[in-house]
Amino acid sequence: MILGVPWWVFVMILLIFVSGYMAFRGMVAERRMEQHFIEQEGEVYMERVRKGRELKERGKQATDE
Repeated sequence: MILGVPWWVFVMILLIFVSGYMAFRGMVAERRMEQHFIEQEGEVYMERVRKGRELKERGKQATDE
């Protein structure tokens, strides 16, 4: 007993803090993965927009000639 409290109580408190820390690390990792996925999808979308503009410009040039 430490300060009148059984040792296993301190162990449980320590494990609660460790569990909270691990949950926080998991949240941060999940947020990073989501951000990376969003950036990838944004690049796919922007590439599609660029191709659409190219096709539109090519069609415009063909009708002008």
